[in-house]
Amino acid sequence: MDLDNYYGRRVLVSRHEVIQAGIQELPTIRIDAASIRCYRCNHVTEKSLGALPRGEFYCPHCINLGRVSTLNKFYHVPEPNQFTVIEPVLTWKGKLSPLQQQASEKISRGMADHVQQLLWAVTGAGKTEMMFAGIAAAIERGERIGIASPRVDVCLELFPRLKAAFANCDIALLHGRQELPYHYAQLTICTTHQLLRFYHAFDNLIIDEVDAFPYAANASLLYATKQAIKENGGCLYLTATPGDALLREIKGKRLVVNYLPLRYHGHLLPQIKVRLAFGWRRRLERQQLPPQVIQQLQETLREGHRFLLFIPHIADLALVEAALRHSFTTFRFATVHASDPERLGKVQKMRDGDYDFLVTTSILERGVTFPEIDVYVLGADDPVFSSSALVQIAGRAGRAQSRPTGRVIFWINCNCRQVNQAVSQVKYLNRKGQRLIDGVSFVQ
Repeated sequence: MDLDNYYGRRVLVSRHEVIQAGIQELPTIRIDAASIRCYRCNHVTEKSLGALPRGEFYCPHCINLGRVSTLNKFYHVPEPNQFTVIEPVLTWKGKLSPLQQQASEKISRGMADHVQQLLWAVTGAGKTEMMFAGIAAAIERGERIGIASPRVDVCLELFPRLKAAFANCDIALLHGRQELPYHYAQLTICTTHQLLRFYHAFDNLIIDEVDAFPYAANASLLYATKQAIKENGGCLYLTATPGDALLREIKGKRLVVNYLPLRYHGHLLPQIKVRLAFGWRRRLERQQLPPQVIQQLQETLREGHRFLLFIPHIADLALVEAALRHSFTTFRFATVHASDPERLGKVQKMRDGDYDFLVTTSILERGVTFPEIDVYVLGADDPVFSSSALVQIAGRAGRAQSRPTGRVIFWINCNCRQVNQAVSQVKYLNRKGQRLIDGVSFVQ
């Protein structure tokens, strides 16, 4: 393996492998009295659960990345930043709005100072484009930059956009389904799980969709983030829906926070309306939906608008579809979920206007944009929907300049915490947004 494959990484090798010149050896597992600790994922395992023959041990927690055991060691070479910068660095020709420009400048300053910062921007604000100037400046400084997301879909969507925006920069794409071999690059796009393979690699690391599963509240991935950044490196978190942990960091002033409470078209988020649909599951068992739900969906279609209808569980899809077939005989629609083999095709048909609506689980809560749609959630009080997921779902509406005020309705059985939190968060951001519209500054 070429030496540059070890730059800023922990590469797993046999403990008997003869070390090459210029390579450091790092331990894999710490053995304590009753447990072992993995140096890759930081997970603590009881000895009995990680035992191998002949007194050896392994980590069962991160085994999907290759088994870490006492039979191995890590090879590592400190990141040397051996890059050739080719001008122009930024080949993106787009234009930011004044508010996007302000946020972009703050991000750039934070990346130059290598601070811990958060961009809290509403869905549809254009977070990706606001990163470009900061990334370009970091590349010009010869820094190594990482962009990580919890979801493969987001990485696959980001990669061509970054390739177009930084056409002269070598960019690596890393995820669990990747078939191409690893290569050393100045800019790396990867899933957050892939950060477990890096060690003091990045001068600046950007975590997109920081609130999304599986990153949120995952101790190993939080550890991986800290390990992947150089000791004096910076980190930029991006989210539209910060979770409790990030909100505590904000409250404790441990993060530099930049708010962008308006979308790129300058309008507020559509307000969430909450409506009662008591006993909707009992009706569903008879292949019926509550009359108020049917009436609302019919009204949307009469107005000439399309919509997404979110439901809690895959098991609900067939029953909801059967109920809708009775009432919407002339309209084109489909159901879609995460393991649906036709998922990508159905989403594309919705984009192309071949469907009047889609019935979906939370798989479409983020990362998709359909113009001029309304958004409805049946059973928004189900525990499967977190408050951040509900805000993301609501954010599918109103994303187009031509119709920035889409309708968002949550139907519930009873009052619940996550729905109230979602409603409150949208109201909070809209208050900040309204102050900007009114020309009144707000406290950051």
